[in-house]
Amino acid sequence: MTAVAPGRQHRLSHASLVAGLAVAPAVVLLALLLFGPALAVAVFSLTDWQIGASSFRFLGLANYQALFADRIFWTSLVNTVIYVVIVVPGTVGLGLVVALLIEAQPSLRGFYRAAHFLPVMSTMAAMAIVWGTMLHPTIGLVNRMLAEFGIPATNWLRDPRTVLPALAVIGIWQGFGFAMVLFVAGLKSVPQSLYDAAAIDGADRALDRLRVVTLPMLGPVTMFVLILTATRAFEVFDTVRVLTQGGPNFASDVLLYRLYTESFDFLRTGYGAALTVVYLVIVVLLTLTQARVLDRRVHYT
Repeated sequence: MTAVAPGRQHRLSHASLVAGLAVAPAVVLLALLLFGPALAVAVFSLTDWQIGASSFRFLGLANYQALFADRIFWTSLVNTVIYVVIVVPGTVGLGLVVALLIEAQPSLRGFYRAAHFLPVMSTMAAMAIVWGTMLHPTIGLVNRMLAEFGIPATNWLRDPRTVLPALAVIGIWQGFGFAMVLFVAGLKSVPQSLYDAAAIDGADRALDRLRVVTLPMLGPVTMFVLILTATRAFEVFDTVRVLTQGGPNFASDVLLYRLYTESFDFLRTGYGAALTVVYLVIVVLLTLTQARVLDRRVHYT
């Protein structure tokens, strides 16, 4: 083991100190930007502060007690979970299927990629208005198409049984293009030699190659897509705000919309802050759980 000369060690320590002082302001600002708002929300959740008020009182955990006793909060939480359970498998599955079809068909490959990716680039508030017209009970395109097959018209956004699945379909439509692009990139990285080796071992059918080679090699991409899709599904707000406003009878009320309503419509900022803290905890726990569970099943090489 080579010893470091005292003079050189002193220069290295001095350089490390200078480097640390140089990056310290950026690190402090980054920490404030990342953790400052979360800390402020946590503090406000313990008070009765309202937007525009000049003073507030410390309430302790009263906001959290009221939140967990609120039936509407639990309804919003259940609706959000149902929405995520529908959107995540639908988005990931459809994105994978479309990616496989695009890669299997060389003609017009660029056109199909762009066409499927367009919903990701569109403004969801504007697209929600378009979807609202398509799902209209009398003049909507969806009901007109179903009428051709003798299926009676449905008021998709005003029926408690159909409003949440309808919003989930819109969420899948918006997100599967992004999943498709990621899966296409993952398919490009699968070595052809693995398919050749699988064919030699007897996996010469398309389903066999998919099961033995493609899906295991897409493990890291699939994990990333699942975590990202679940996080974005928990953030659903635009379609609910534009199309249903949480109705009918709270059937489409979700956590982020409830947070917005309590904080800015009812001006219960402390209560809304408590809901924000609970929402952040749920999202962080979901992300960490997904990463831990999926990481055990992923092949990185």
